[in-house]
Amino acid sequence: MPGCPACGAPSDRCEQLFHELITLDYSGRSPWAPLHAVSVACYFFQHPALAGGQEFYWALLHLYLRDGQDALIAHAVQARRRNSHRYGGRAPKAEDFPGAPPYPGPAVAPATFATTIEDVAVDGTFPAGGFTDRVRAWAEATVAAWGS
Repeated sequence: MPGCPACGAPSDRCEQLFHELITLDYSGRSPWAPLHAVSVACYFFQHPALAGGQEFYWALLHLYLRDGQDALIAHAVQARRRNSHRYGGRAPKAEDFPGAPPYPGPAVAPATFATTIEDVAVDGTFPAGGFTDRVRAWAEATVAAWGS
């Protein structure tokens, strides 16, 4: 089976796994739902042809890695509130997740990552046990590859 040309995962199942993960995210259950934004950011940085809003996702990943899941959730709630029609409908921006180093720009995307969605999926089911640790490793590997 050929590997993923975008992230270097051993198989080419990344898109399928991403859809499965998003389904778990949208279930509203822990541990998947609270890390939805991190999962999307990691996937998009590892498959950059699909992405938009890189500055936003870069800042979000750094906030998560620096301050943890609770800080990310608090900032996400504020960003969602600002995006409400009651508050002018402003889309979330990088400034909503302060303290990140500058986004490295449209540099050539890394071709391999130490941790990919396939690692997070384990056996393809994204088991709850250890999920938060695997997502953290995914975020660390993503930032490390883009930051070098």
